[in-house]
Amino acid sequence: MSKTSAFAQLVSVVGEAALRWRRLQGTPDIPAVGATPTIPDAKPQGKLPTLKMPTAQGWAPGQVPLAAPGLKVNAFAADLKHPRWITVLPNGDVTVAEALQQLSARPRTLFEQAMVSTMQRAAAIGDSPNRITLLRDADGDGVAEQRHVFAEGLRQPFGMALVGETFYVGNTNGIVAFDYSPGATRLTGEGKKLTRFKPGGHWTRSLLASSDGAKLYAGVGSMTNIADGGMEVEAGRACIVELDLSTGQSRPFATGLRNAVGMAWEPTIGRLWTVVNERDGLGDETPPDYLTAVTDGGFYGWPFCYWGQTVDSRVPQDPALVAQALTPDYALGGHTASLGLCWLPAGTLPGFGEGMVIGQHGSWNRSTLSGYRVVFVPFAQGRPAGPPRDILSGFLSPDEKQSYGRPVGVALAADGALLVADDVGDVIWRVTGAG
Repeated sequence: MSKTSAFAQLVSVVGEAALRWRRLQGTPDIPAVGATPTIPDAKPQGKLPTLKMPTAQGWAPGQVPLAAPGLKVNAFAADLKHPRWITVLPNGDVTVAEALQQLSARPRTLFEQAMVSTMQRAAAIGDSPNRITLLRDADGDGVAEQRHVFAEGLRQPFGMALVGETFYVGNTNGIVAFDYSPGATRLTGEGKKLTRFKPGGHWTRSLLASSDGAKLYAGVGSMTNIADGGMEVEAGRACIVELDLSTGQSRPFATGLRNAVGMAWEPTIGRLWTVVNERDGLGDETPPDYLTAVTDGGFYGWPFCYWGQTVDSRVPQDPALVAQALTPDYALGGHTASLGLCWLPAGTLPGFGEGMVIGQHGSWNRSTLSGYRVVFVPFAQGRPAGPPRDILSGFLSPDEKQSYGRPVGVALAADGALLVADDVGDVIWRVTGAG
C-alpha cells in the first residue's frame, strides 16, 4: 500500500470517528432553508472540522440522474473532462468550460493534508484541462454530435459571456476578451486581458453581462475560509466586481460575499441575483449557503458575520461593518455548495413555474451530506415564493459513500431544455418534459 493510500485510509477512519462523536452530541440540525430559516447556534470545530466527501465513481452505462415527475433527462454530451460551466450562444451552440482546482502549494497542516487527499479521491483536485469545448446539435435530436476545441491554454477558465462580437472568458487570474464571429468553432489569438485577479483560494470567476451589454459582472471568491491570513490577503476578493466595457474601469459592486458563484437576472424587477457559498467549521447547518438579490454597494457580512449580523467569534471584529451587513434573501441549507444559477421562465419545464434553477455541487464538510442535486426555487413578484423542489437528484449512492456525479453550471438551451454540467460524471445533462 502506498503512503498516499495509507494516509487516505487513516483520514477516513479518523473522520468517521469524529462524525460519530459529533452525532452523539445531539439530534441532527433541521435544514436551514427559506426566507426566515432557523439557524442553529455555532459550534466551532477547531482545527479539525468535519471532513466527509464521497468517492468519485461516475455513471454506469445507461445510468442517469433521477428526474422529477413529468421530466426526462438524457446525456447531451459525455466523455468531457471536468465540465464546470455552460454558456449558450445565439445560434444554439453550447460552450463548456473544462477546468479543475489545482494543488498550488504543498499541504502544511494535518487538516490540509487530509483535505487534499479527500479531494483527490473525490476527483475535485488534479491537472486542469484549461480549455473551452464547443458542442453543436446540428440535427436537433437533443444530443451534440459535433465537438470542437473552442479555446485552450487558458488559466482555469470558468465564466463565459458573449457581448456583440466579443467573447469574454473568466480565467482565475483575470478576464480575457476574444473576437468572435457567429458560427465560429474556434477562438483565435491569445485574447485581450481586461482585468487581473489574484489566483488561489476560491478560484472560479463567473461572468454575467448586463442586459444592455455595457457592463460585465464577475464573481471573485475569498482566498481563505474566514480571512485566516488577514484582510490584506483578501483585498479585491469575496465580492462581485463590475467592469465597464467601454472604459475598462472596474469596481467592487457588492462585498462581503465569501464565494459568490452563479449569477442571473430576475426579469420582473431586473435585479442581479447570486448564490453564495458560506464559511466552514461552525456546524452542519451553520451558516446556510444562500440565494440573494445583490444591492449596488451592499455588504453581506463576510468574514465578520453571517446571515445578517450574526457575529463569527473566530474573526477579529469590525463593529461598523457588522452594523452595515445585509441579510440575504433565501437560505439554501448548510454547505450545499450551490454553484450554478439560471432563470427559468414560466412554461419552460412542465409542472414548474418561473423561478431560479440552482446546481448544488454538494457538501464535503458536514456529518450528513447535502446538495448533490439540481433544485428549483419558485418566484413571484421578483422574490422567492415557496420551498425548493428537486429537478434532478440521484447523484449520490444511498450510503453516501460514492458520487455518480456532481452538478455545477446550469443554463437554458436554445430549444428551452435545461442543461446541467456534471463535473464528476463528465457529462452535460439535458432536461425536458417527459412528453
